[in-house]
Amino acid sequence: MAENAFIKLVPSSAQQTITVEEVKELLTYYKDITSKTGNQVDWEYGDSAFPYEIKEKNDGKGKWFYLQSSNERYYAILFGIDQEMVRDEDGTERIQTYIQVTLPEQSTFGDKGKANEFCKFLAKKLKGELHLFNERIMYYYPRK
Repeated sequence: MAENAFIKLVPSSAQQTITVEEVKELLTYYKDITSKTGNQVDWEYGDSAFPYEIKEKNDGKGKWFYLQSSNERYYAILFGIDQEMVRDEDGTERIQTYIQVTLPEQSTFGDKGKANEFCKFLAKKLKGELHLFNERIMYYYPRK
């Protein structure tokens, strides 16, 4: 059965909406900084830290994309953007954007580990609320 994690952009997040292209840019940035770390320590860390290629299908344009790996220890991770209606404590309703990270049934333990890393990285950059695969919640935004 597929597993899901969510990065929710709450009112105190760095931004209220996000596009698929922005998520791709953040993952590309992650790949770049891990490659630079590898160069500093004289080890090919970039391939180990990000063993995927970013791919997108025509029917998913602007809504979702996936990371595909040719490494035998990894398979794929899917990323999608959507919105939901939430009710605040004071009763007002608002639309909240979230990033859904899905591990398909064929995913490996390596995929789950990498997906957790990517989720934490994205949630920290966006100052979001991260709902992990194990249903725990991590708060990366300033709380009152």
